[in-house]
Amino acid sequence: MNILVAGGTGFIGRHLSTVLDERGHDVTAMSRHPDEGNLPSSVERVQGDVTDYDSIEGAFEDQDVVVNFVSLSPLYKPTGGKSHMEVHLGGTQNVVEAAETHDVRKLVQISALGADPEGPTAYIRAKGQAERVVEDSDLAYTIFRPSVVFGDGGEFVGFTKKLTTPYVTGLPGGGKTRFQPIWVEDFAPILADGCGEEHDGETYEIGGPQVLTMAEVAKLAYRADGKSLTVVPVPMPLAKIALSAAGPVPFVPFGSDQYRSLKFDNTVSHNDLDAFGVEASELTTLAEYLGVKGLA
Repeated sequence: MNILVAGGTGFIGRHLSTVLDERGHDVTAMSRHPDEGNLPSSVERVQGDVTDYDSIEGAFEDQDVVVNFVSLSPLYKPTGGKSHMEVHLGGTQNVVEAAETHDVRKLVQISALGADPEGPTAYIRAKGQAERVVEDSDLAYTIFRPSVVFGDGGEFVGFTKKLTTPYVTGLPGGGKTRFQPIWVEDFAPILADGCGEEHDGETYEIGGPQVLTMAEVAKLAYRADGKSLTVVPVPMPLAKIALSAAGPVPFVPFGSDQYRSLKFDNTVSHNDLDAFGVEASELTTLAEYLGVKGLA
């Protein structure tokens, strides 16, 4: 198949582009900065910004499947003058329009756990509204709602360390927010399978083999550095005041939306790994990836 990966040079996109290329597909990676990212030489690179329809429209010609990976991180305040609505909703609207214009058969949409048009954060609302655009389109589609994805070049472990200090640290609510992290090299083959017709019309929640609190993630991250960590709970009302006050400061990467995101878990209600013939026990844990023993 001819497959266009929008965001194909990014953290997850380049892993998916590589897997698809290894499976014999003709892959085009589209990105605002197409020269970035380590990709096989057989993957074509094109420049395009999903918030600018005219810059992406031509790349959709003769494509069978389009994967929409373009995203702003929910972990940090948006930078570069773009909002979650502009990128996730507006970008998806442009991707759908271009796909329909060029008779693309299918769109694979990368959404988020908890995506909800009326959700508690701008990221969650934008992802939820984008899902509706995809579902209301004339395209076949598969929607993925992953938990956090970790791996080389990912930001999840680094984000946790930015919120903390080694040895003794404070975390909002004691770091009890739960995540179900999945390794990018386990996730990419699942995404590649999702390009097939047998997954048309489905929405899948995908998580890793373990549920970890933010405190546990931080302890594992510092254990990999040979350091210990004791977490001191910061009451959520105080965390709200601190992060909300930091919101308007340009060089501080956290704000009120990040506070709100820590108030709900990032875990699946049902792990849809079984739709892809995958057992959770087969997946790499965060501790295994970091090369440390798991937490007792």
